[in-house]
Parts: sequence; C-alpha cells; structure tokens
Amino acid sequence: MHQIGYLLTDGFQMLAFGTQTIFELANSVLDAPFYAVSQYGLDGEFVNSSLGVKVAATPLTGDERLDTLIVLGVIDPLSHPASARVVDFLRTGSGNVRRIAAICTGAFTLADAGLLDGRRATTHWAFARHLQQMHPAASVEEDRIYIVDGHVWTSAGMTAGFDMALALVEKDLGSDVARAVAHKLVMHQHRSGGQTQHSELLALAPKSDRIQNALNYARKNLARPLSVEELAEAVNLSPRQFSRVFTAETGQSPAKAIEGLRLETARLMIEQSRHPLEIIARETGFRDRRHLREAFVRGFGVPPQSLRREARN
Repeated sequence: MHQIGYLLTDGFQMLAFGTQTIFELANSVLDAPFYAVSQYGLDGEFVNSSLGVKVAATPLTGDERLDTLIVLGVIDPLSHPASARVVDFLRTGSGNVRRIAAICTGAFTLADAGLLDGRRATTHWAFARHLQQMHPAASVEEDRIYIVDGHVWTSAGMTAGFDMALALVEKDLGSDVARAVAHKLVMHQHRSGGQTQHSELLALAPKSDRIQNALNYARKNLARPLSVEELAEAVNLSPRQFSRVFTAETGQSPAKAIEGLRLETARLMIEQSRHPLEIIARETGFRDRRHLREAFVRGFGVPPQSLRREARN
C-alpha cells in the first residue's frame, strides 16, 4: 500500500487539505486500497486549520516509511512562517520519503529546509517573487500550475493543489485512473503543470475602456499582424499616445501583451480542439508551426505537443 502523509502546521490551508479526496477516489476507482492517507504534526495531537477547525494528527518521529509526504501551506507564509521544529524535521527526516510535495505556500517550508536549493519550483503567484528573493538558490517559476523536479513536487495556490495531486495519481496508476478520478470530481480537465496560473486579459487589467476595447479588438483579430497603428486606430488614439497609455495601464508594451494573448488562445485551442498546429499557428497570428513552438517554450517552458498529449490523457 502506498503511504501518503500530510504534514500539517498551525494555520494550514483547508482547501489544500481537501486534496486528500483525490487519493480517496483513486481507491474507489480501483476498488482496492492502493493509498493509505494519514495526517501528521509535530506539536500535540491536534493542529488548527486556517478556519480554526482542529484536525487530529499523529506526531512525526522521522522513523515513518512514507512513499509521499505532502506539506500544506498557510494563507500568509511571510507573517506565519513554519516553525524551526518543522524545518529541522524536513531537513533531517525527509530522507526516508520517496517523494515530497508542497501545496501552495508549503513551498516556503521546503525552501526553508533547503529542499528547493538547485531545483525548479512554484507557489502561489502572490508570493512567488518573495520565495525567489528569500531563497535565491531555488529557481522559482511564478506562473506554473505545478512543477516536478526529481522527487520534489510543488504546486501553485488553491485549486492547483488538486491538479498536482491528480498528477501524482497519474504517475502512480496511469492516465485512465487519473481521468476517472477527475470525472468523479467533476473536474473539467486535468491541467498540465506547464499551464499558466493566470488569464492574460485578467492579468493586464486595464483601467480605461479604450485600452480594454483595444484588447478585445486584438483578441478577435489575432490572425492579423496587429500593429500599434492598427490598435490605436481601433480606439481613436494616435500610435504614440496609444503606446504610452497602454504601457501605463497594463505594465506591458502592446507587443508583449499581444503575444500573451496569442499564446493563451493557442493554448486553449491546443487543449480543446484537434486542429493541426499549423492551423492553430495561423489563426493565432504566429508565422508558422516553428514560431508557435518557440513562443510556447519561451512562455510555458514546454512545447505545444506536450500540452496536447497531456490534455488528451
């Protein structure tokens, strides 16, 4: 039986605790107890959650033989860091664990213990840059759903923990079981680790209707070259004024923002349709399939073929 331990620290996030359902349903799909899930803590018999709910936890001794240890995060890791005892345990006692995972800001706890040094990792977008600044030996990618680097897994915030837990099941039991679990959970699809945490339009968040209208125009005409002159004309501004206002409101140049929209649209088409990559490239404004691939690797860290394979699993 595969032993999974959840390490709970004071104030752990309740939504992340709910990822245990993934392993519960995997057992249901198999109609056999493949996973055994236990809660562990270091301070007393009960651990307080972010909502104040107390959860019974078994004291960790370091002698456990766990296949997977999952460290949960807290709402604000900057004001509520992991205790020295938890960090010391992970630094000295995690060697008995085959793989270790952190959900959301649990990555801060792994980083404090030195477990992310020299590794790629992610966490909730609101804290990713803090994690990188505090732990420069790690390579933090702030816009990934989850990342696997060797035996260390880290996920973005909130619901991304479910995607990572489902990926753990897929790694252990294959895509058919993972797909059946997702179906039971009424999950629309299993998001791949390379997906972005954000919607590009939401991330840009322009303040004026004119710039919002320019973005809406761009999204409807991605197959066109979309020069600054064309966008400016669409909202009745001069090119110079448009570039200045656009950058001031979104924090990005028009060219960079449009490439983000092209990438996001291409990603959705790759995951949700069976159109050849040549057609997707043309409809989203990339020169050809090679140009699309280069932009994907630069933007998402994986080629488009990888996202398509994962979406079909």
